[in-house]
Amino acid sequence: MAAKSASGATPDRSRGKAAKAAAPREAGGTRPFSAYEWMLSLRYLRARRKEGFISVIAGFSFLGIMLGVATLIIVMAVMNGFRTELLSKILGLNGHMLIQPLDGPLTDYEAVAQRIAGVPGVKFAVPLIEGQALASSPFNAGGVLVRGISEKDLRELPSIGSNIRQGTLEGFDSGEGVAIGKRLADQLSLRAGDSITLVAPRGAVTPMGTTPRIKNYKIAAVFEIGMSEYDSAFVFMPLPEAQAYFNKDGDVTAIEVYTDNADAMDAFRPLVHAAAERPIYIVDWRQRNATFFNALQVERNVMFLILTLIVLVAAFNIVSGLNMLVKDKGRDIGILRTMGATRGAIMRIFLVTGAAIGVVGTFAGFVLGLVVCLNVEEIRQFISWLTATELFSPELYYLSRLPAEMNAGETATVVIMALVLSFLAPLYPSWRAARLDPVEALRYE
Repeated sequence: MAAKSASGATPDRSRGKAAKAAAPREAGGTRPFSAYEWMLSLRYLRARRKEGFISVIAGFSFLGIMLGVATLIIVMAVMNGFRTELLSKILGLNGHMLIQPLDGPLTDYEAVAQRIAGVPGVKFAVPLIEGQALASSPFNAGGVLVRGISEKDLRELPSIGSNIRQGTLEGFDSGEGVAIGKRLADQLSLRAGDSITLVAPRGAVTPMGTTPRIKNYKIAAVFEIGMSEYDSAFVFMPLPEAQAYFNKDGDVTAIEVYTDNADAMDAFRPLVHAAAERPIYIVDWRQRNATFFNALQVERNVMFLILTLIVLVAAFNIVSGLNMLVKDKGRDIGILRTMGATRGAIMRIFLVTGAAIGVVGTFAGFVLGLVVCLNVEEIRQFISWLTATELFSPELYYLSRLPAEMNAGETATVVIMALVLSFLAPLYPSWRAARLDPVEALRYE
C-alpha cells in the first residue's frame, strides 16, 4: 500500500490538492490582474519628465475618444429629436392618412367621416377643403395654403388647438374670420383683429372668363406650431366659407384621418376602405413624405459612420502611444522578467495601461454627451448670443428650437463600440511587450 503522509492523505491526493490550489495562478507567477500589475499599469500612466511626449500622446488619445463618443451621442440625439419633432409637427397637422374620392365629388363627407371615425384605433376624421391663394396686407404679400375646416375639428388638431398665441377660436364657424400662422402674421405685419386679403386664382365664372376672387377676412386667431414652413404658409378658414370661396358647394376636397399608431398604416388601410363604403384613394404619411424621411435616414447613417472615425483615430493613437511606451520601458520589462514576472503578467500590465485610457475616455465622453443633450437648446442660445449669429435658422431647419432625444439603444451601441476599440487597441503593443527577450532588453544596460 502507498504510504500516507502525516495528515493521512496519500502523496497523489496531496499533489491533486496542491494543483487545485495553484490553478488560479500562472506557473511561477501571481494571480492574473494582481495588485502589483495594477500598480505598475497605473504608474506608467503618470509619465515622468523624460516621458512627457508619451504622456502627451496618451492625453490626446483620451481627448479623442472622449470627444468622439460625446460627438456621436450628441449628433445621434439631435438627429433623433429632429426626426421626432418633424414627424409630430407634420402628423399633427396633416394627419396619418389622406382620403380622396374616386368616382365623384365627396358630397357625403359627413357620413363617410363618421363611419371612418368609428374604426378601432382611429381618433378622428376631418373633412376639409384645400386650395392655394395669395395673402396680402398693406405691407407685404405671399402665397399661402388655405384650408377650410370646422371649428370642432380645428380644436381637435393637436398642433393648432393648444398653440393659439393671439385671439381665440370661439365662434370660428359663425364668423368670417380666419386663423393664420405666427410667421405669416409677422411677414405681413398683422395681428389678431386686423384684416387680411386673400386672392384665389379661380373665382367667379363670367362671360369674359374666370376672374380671381378677392376677399378681406378678419384674423380671428394666430397660432404657432413651431415649424416655420407651416407657421408661414397655412391659413384656416371656416368650412362653409371655404366651400363658397373655392366654389365647392356641398363638397370637400379630402378627409384627413388621425390614428393612435402612425406605424400601423398597413393594418388601418383595409379597415378604412371598408368603413368608407365607396371608392376612395388613400395616401398615408409615409408616401406623402417618403423622400424627406428617407433623406433624413441616409444622412443619419452617414453621420454615424463619419463620426465613428474620430473614435477609430483615437484608438490608433493609443496603439502608437503604447508602442512608444513599450520601447521606452524595455529595461523595466527585462528587470521584471528576471525577477520572475511571466509574459502574461507583462502583457496584462500594458493592456490595462492602454485600455484605461479608452475606458475612462469613453465614460467621460458619455457624461459630456449626456450633459450637452440635456441642455442643447440653452447651449445654442448662449452661443448665438455670444457670437451674435443665428446657429439654427428656422427657415432652413423648419423648427424654431434645437431638439435632442437620446435613444438608449443607440447610446449603448456607441459606448460598447468605444469600449471594444479601447480593449482591442492595446492588444498588439501588449503582445510585443510580452514577447520582449529580457537578455536583449538588458544587454546594453
